[in-house]
Amino acid sequence: MAFYRDGLGLPEIGRFGGHEGYDGVFLGVPGTETHLEFTSGGGHDTPPAHSETLLVLYLGSTDAGDEALARVDVAPVQPANPYWEANGVTVADPDGFRVVLVPRAWNES
Repeated sequence: MAFYRDGLGLPEIGRFGGHEGYDGVFLGVPGTETHLEFTSGGGHDTPPAHSETLLVLYLGSTDAGDEALARVDVAPVQPANPYWEANGVTVADPDGFRVVLVPRAWNES
């Protein structure tokens, strides 16, 4: 969880443990009323990471993207989708899951 909390700067806003065999942590997404919930347990294995399974974070600015990339201190990986090569930086978390850091705010148009 340190990769997301300390590296990407998503603040921990809550957690639970031992809830019917599951543990979880809630991470806030700054500037929004959104949070991510990561859970584990239930006797399930971790699914395999895949280059097309992405968590995309629109960070709002180039500075925010550069700061997040420096904190996680990992080398970028080649994205499978060329759109992300042109519009963000893709990194892998410690479990191999891909996270795309987009250095701009979300714009629907």
